[in-house]
Amino acid sequence: MAVTRTALVSGANRGIGFEIARGLARLGVLAVIGARDPKDGMVAAEKLQSEGLDVPVVALDVDNEDSALQAVAEVKRIYGRLDILVNNAGILIDEPGGFKASLFDLKPETLRRTMETNLLGPIRLIQAAAPLMREQGYGRIVNLSSGAGQLAEMGSGYPAYRMSKAALNALTRIAANELGGGNIKVNAMCPGWVRTEMGGPEAQRSPEEGADTAIWLSTLPDDGPTGGFFRDRKPIAW
Repeated sequence: MAVTRTALVSGANRGIGFEIARGLARLGVLAVIGARDPKDGMVAAEKLQSEGLDVPVVALDVDNEDSALQAVAEVKRIYGRLDILVNNAGILIDEPGGFKASLFDLKPETLRRTMETNLLGPIRLIQAAAPLMREQGYGRIVNLSSGAGQLAEMGSGYPAYRMSKAALNALTRIAANELGGGNIKVNAMCPGWVRTEMGGPEAQRSPEEGADTAIWLSTLPDDGPTGGFFRDRKPIAW
């Protein structure tokens, strides 16, 4: 009998995360919305419920170690397992100048806050989820990175965000290596420039388009890749 998979998506109350949760639920995955504010999560869940998708909500503040542990524990309490972890929550707070922000204007607090959310948040969740995945011999971990973190094409602008995503890519490789070549897959993906609160209204892609590769990586077959970086379901350079 086929196992019904469960997923936890951080920052899933809006944007790309919301579309990932929606897409997984449409595939029959028991997707859980992780939201810093459960009220925001419930608003998102009600939208999906209107589509016939039953998606629960857990409080999840990736900046808080206890919150990460409690969110994973709550998913286990609800479903008895956790098969898929999507590290979607992230921030871009470089100032002044937003996307044009300079390294030479970077404030230490901006870098600390960015690394806390974009790197330490995923580390906390992976550390919490990996024991469950090892126990059940199955897992899919997807880190939402960015082309801005590619060393192959690294440039200027929003330096804290760029460095955090480059570090997230390193985390992806380390976690994939430590979890081995079995049936726990760890991959990173770039959603492209997406029309969200972060990407802005001029972005080229819809949230649905941005979510597609993450959904694909979340549901990889047993012979699927691990330790890779993908855009539009195709490998890209680190």
